[in-house]
Amino acid sequence: MNEDNHPTRGMIHMISGGATDGDSGRARKAHGRRLENFEISRGTDLPPDPIISFGPEDLRGIVAPHNDALVVTTTIANYDVARIFIDNGSSVNILFKSTLDQMKVEGFEFDPVSTPLYGFTGHAIPPLGQINLPLSLGRDSRRVTKMITFIVVVKDFRAVASTYHQKLKFPVGKEVGVLC
Repeated sequence: MNEDNHPTRGMIHMISGGATDGDSGRARKAHGRRLENFEISRGTDLPPDPIISFGPEDLRGIVAPHNDALVVTTTIANYDVARIFIDNGSSVNILFKSTLDQMKVEGFEFDPVSTPLYGFTGHAIPPLGQINLPLSLGRDSRRVTKMITFIVVVKDFRAVASTYHQKLKFPVGKEVGVLC
């Protein structure tokens, strides 16, 4: 695998979002304690972050008003991966098994995950496991790479979204479920 995670192996299309920091109640509590400690010590231990702001220039090419999802392309494990869905409210980074299979990653192993994910229908989806992979944002001198934990699942919703109708429809047996 290319050490600096520059795309060299191909393009994969998927959707992903959120962050994960453990599978058990103990791991979630430890994460909460780390966040509290981070907030307390943040000002003295680390250099200040640059100010991130959005202005009118960021709206170039955007037709407003809109309710479009934020979907980007980035690099994961040396692949340009397109159609990554950024969901600020998600609690995990989801990687579909079919995407992982396309990557043909070697030297990475699944860590077990016992907590199921719950889908749009309320049914539990048992993850296949979790895996750490390098993810890069940006290009050239404004590029940053970090190891990210992904929960690997089998894609099985076959859902169809309409932003115009503000609904998501999906098959439930011989019926069609609706999420609005």
